[in-house]
Amino acid sequence: MFSLSSTVQPQVTVPLSHLINAFHTPKNTSISLSGVSVSQKQHRDVVPEHEAPSSEPSLNLRDLGLSELKIGQIDQLVENLLPGFCKGKNISSHWHTSHVSAQSFFENKYGNLDIFSTLRSSCLYRKQHSRALQNICSDLQYWPVFIQSRGFKTLKSRTRRLQSTSERLAETQNIAPSFVKGFLLRDRGSDVESLDKLMKTKNIPEAHQDAFKTGFAEGFLKAQALTQKTNDSLRRTRLILFILLLFGIYGLLKNPFLSVRFRTTTGLDSAVDPVQMKNVTFEHVKGVEEAKQELQEVVEFLKNPQKFTILGGKLPKGILLVGPPGTGKTLLARAVAGEADVPFYYASGSEFDEMFVGVGASRIRNLFREAKANAPCVIFIDELDSVGGKRIESPMHPYSRQTINQLLAEMDGFKPNEGVIIIGATNFPEALDNALIRPGRFDMQVTVPRPDVKGRTEILKWYLNKIKFDQSVDPEIIARGTVGFSGAELENLVNQAALKAAVDGKEMVTMKELEFSKDKILMGPERRSVEIDNKNKTITAYHESGHAIIAYYTKDAMPINKATIMPRGPTLGHVSLLPENDRWNETRAQLLAQMDVSMGGRVAEELIFGTDHITTGASSDFDNATKIAKRMVTKFGMSEKLGVMTYSDTGKLSPETQSAIEQEIRILLRDSYERAKHILKTHAKEHKNLAEALLTYETLDAKEIQIVLEGKKLEVR
Repeated sequence: MFSLSSTVQPQVTVPLSHLINAFHTPKNTSISLSGVSVSQKQHRDVVPEHEAPSSEPSLNLRDLGLSELKIGQIDQLVENLLPGFCKGKNISSHWHTSHVSAQSFFENKYGNLDIFSTLRSSCLYRKQHSRALQNICSDLQYWPVFIQSRGFKTLKSRTRRLQSTSERLAETQNIAPSFVKGFLLRDRGSDVESLDKLMKTKNIPEAHQDAFKTGFAEGFLKAQALTQKTNDSLRRTRLILFILLLFGIYGLLKNPFLSVRFRTTTGLDSAVDPVQMKNVTFEHVKGVEEAKQELQEVVEFLKNPQKFTILGGKLPKGILLVGPPGTGKTLLARAVAGEADVPFYYASGSEFDEMFVGVGASRIRNLFREAKANAPCVIFIDELDSVGGKRIESPMHPYSRQTINQLLAEMDGFKPNEGVIIIGATNFPEALDNALIRPGRFDMQVTVPRPDVKGRTEILKWYLNKIKFDQSVDPEIIARGTVGFSGAELENLVNQAALKAAVDGKEMVTMKELEFSKDKILMGPERRSVEIDNKNKTITAYHESGHAIIAYYTKDAMPINKATIMPRGPTLGHVSLLPENDRWNETRAQLLAQMDVSMGGRVAEELIFGTDHITTGASSDFDNATKIAKRMVTKFGMSEKLGVMTYSDTGKLSPETQSAIEQEIRILLRDSYERAKHILKTHAKEHKNLAEALLTYETLDAKEIQIVLEGKKLEVR
């Protein structure tokens, strides 16, 4: 069985360059011929019997436009167009005919059979209409333009492959344009010239040949190193570009409506996993009992919703926790999820928005989609003001409202979100949008204030139980001296005390470390490196003793906690007063007592060192006393002359009224100064003893101050 893998096309294909060369070869056309007849030749192939060779008329050169040719030029033209036609003449040919390979592998092995000639001839002459030039070629004994198209290849030797390649390149140089030559020949390297030949060409003396060889070798090595470095850099660059391309394709496939994103986003792009808060309950939250009580109702609703829905009640959609930083808003939200034993989704307000348009709204949708699938659950959004701020029309951020609009729609939109409670926390409620805090979205607003003295005591006990402390530690004393501290600040205080005890090499925390950490937080670290001369140290001791004496012997003043002349922050010493309880209101006597204590420092300097040696250390004391007196006159209505009237903006008052206010303030300050002077003159001995004790011990607590003022001697430390 035979299979013909190739087809012989009877199409004559002559390169354009050969035609051009053929027409441009004859240059002298002085002889004019009327025509040339070409006799038919017998074709070498066998023609089938049923097809007799047809007799074609001779071709007239006038018809071809070639009448103006010489006889020799005709032969040259025919040879250029049909190489091999003028056989026997010394005319160079551009055509090369292979007489080795046959039409198929079978013919190469077993010879030329008549069956193949028949098949090939039938293919050649099946077209009825052929052109004149093709008919001439068919009558030739040799048909050099018959191009074989075989379906197999024969292996050439390496020499023949190189020879054929060089012939093709030589032909390319003759017929190809210059830019094509450069493209095809760019990989051909120049012939390598030996080093000895190069030295002979350059006429280098023998004395310099060794130096030339050394320099040539060094240059070769440097060029090789530079080439290697360049190749490494190119490989790294290609690797980086490939990785960036992968990331770009990933971003484009992920969101085709955005341009290629060369970074992936984290956070809420993917599925949001809930967190189980089984280890956090209301027992871990201290000092905010009212807030815990309000949130307890939500916990009951999450545990047993039928208890409320049977009466027609609805699950609250949102709870807004408002309070200063560090008061436990996040801990309360975690406790709600822990008490109800439901999934807890946490997100920060800053995680929603990004530079890409629509990312924030998409993350809101993803968050609520996951939450609805796991209802009942709790969503906690910390720092709500960063995502729920008031909507404004800004040309700089035209799409800034998409995120909050999506949040509004999810909380109370057309689609319900039954079983999902949103808890938001913020310390800046004034910045929230009004549509966000209306009933139906955030139904409850829970205030989380700073803890009172009872709450601070509970918080200190909670954190002290986590460290080793002496049983003599009284958390209530520390709580009384930390007015305005939040839960986070109290935790930091206990931690600072533990670090101080570890530095001092103690096995447990005592009151000394707790007092040290409290003073460090309130007034800054100790400045033991500051060298103060004895004169300034003595003035500071009498100054602080004056404050302590006034506070000790004034009825409505706050109790003394301690006195010290150790520099801390900007001060050279201070007296710490400790209120017994948190003061929600202050009486006129208590305000006057605070003014008297503030005047004690300057009065002491005046009595001990004289008016010519008073210092600037009382400036902050006078500022505090003046503020108290001004509030008493303008806000609290505690002036007999001006009466019960407030003066909020003194700049808009008449000159007479302003003068009257200043006169009343001046009277209050003067009376306070006189009261402080009277007390210090009365207790001059106690004043001196206390100042000497401060010079000796630098710091005295409340019990030690009491011992000194009672005339007793302190034990040597």
